[in-house]
Amino acid sequence: MPLALVALAVTAFAIGTTEFAAMGLLPQVADDLDVSIPQAGWLISAYALGVVIGAPLLTALAAGRPRKAVLVALAGFFAAGNLLCALAPDFWTLAAARLVTGLPHGAFFGAGAVAAAELVAPDRRARAVAVMFSGLTLANVVGVPAATLLGQHLGWRATMLVVVAIGAAGALAIARLVPVLPTPAQSGLRHELGAFRSGQLWLALATVVFGCGGFFACYSYITPLLTEVSGFATGSVTLVLALFGVGMTIGNLLGGYAADRALRPTVCVAFLLLAAVLALFAVTARAQWSAAATVVLVGLFGFAIVPAVQTLVMREARGAPTLASATVQGAFNLANAQGAYFGGLALDAGLGWTSPPLVGSGLAASGAVIAVAAWAAARRGTRAPGPAGAGVPSAVAGAVVSAGPAPVPGPGAAPENRTGEGDATTR
Repeated sequence: MPLALVALAVTAFAIGTTEFAAMGLLPQVADDLDVSIPQAGWLISAYALGVVIGAPLLTALAAGRPRKAVLVALAGFFAAGNLLCALAPDFWTLAAARLVTGLPHGAFFGAGAVAAAELVAPDRRARAVAVMFSGLTLANVVGVPAATLLGQHLGWRATMLVVVAIGAAGALAIARLVPVLPTPAQSGLRHELGAFRSGQLWLALATVVFGCGGFFACYSYITPLLTEVSGFATGSVTLVLALFGVGMTIGNLLGGYAADRALRPTVCVAFLLLAAVLALFAVTARAQWSAAATVVLVGLFGFAIVPAVQTLVMREARGAPTLASATVQGAFNLANAQGAYFGGLALDAGLGWTSPPLVGSGLAASGAVIAVAAWAAARRGTRAPGPAGAGVPSAVAGAVVSAGPAPVPGPGAAPENRTGEGDATTR
């Protein structure tokens, strides 16, 4: 794999650290700025709001510009946002800075995923995307615990300054190691928006919103589940969550490898396995050893989905993958909100701490159903004889063919085969 992928992963590591470390630093922030912990929790919501706003907005503003320059600018934007957080004099300034810091998140991962896919051969694109996202998963294994420990000893501002340094290092690494990538012959906001005429693209995004909501339904309430049901001490939960991060890292890399071999089957199977292991968690959570083992599996199957659906969305976007790729990050945030909401409803109904994984199992199963239906529609469209859309029922034509004329494949590109494998993006 090219060193350029490492440069992208470094920035992804910084982004993952600043996103998730805030959860562990809430007590320090609340004490320093004289607010309650629930009010400090608004900082997490502010960042998520920034992701949802920034993903389409910044991607639209960057449409048609050189991808390398865009990546450097977004990484620098992220570092500057964290510097604002470190210098914030009061809570509301910090909340505004957190929103600003979240703005480049989705746009960076969207443009970064497309760039990662362009740096390698067509049959290694999902693995390249997985390498970039490994920075995000490693943040949960190393970055978040280290940031929390640093914040407890030197204060939360010190943690923010370290993230600034990592983000700046990522920007410099991208500038140094990522080659100049060719600008697509067709570019611009109108061209990027044209990708959303594809019904298959919307189905791919729907699998993220509904199916990945299952992962977040469990993850949102995993700490009280481990303490109240599994019997872990509060201090031990950090170690168990590190195992969760290990599972995420392994699953991310395995998912990228499997997606390069069989893209759509990987998406379908990963959702089915996630649904199964979440249902199992409601039982295995009652013993510490089995709970810890299941946590690894939840992280593994939950993140095996990520490079697969990211690659699927880029492929279904045809020749305009950047905005669609960034939109995936917004879809993940919607999945986060939805999973936490439905898991909370189960708890409010008095169903107990094991109910969120069961809710998550149902959501993951719905993602599998959507993925299977999309795969079946794509296969029917592929088998249809004659010119584009000929002999295809109107519903399928709207889902498969409406993205417009077929793009001209780049060098070495492979057409989609019957299993849904093939080119991740179009150059």
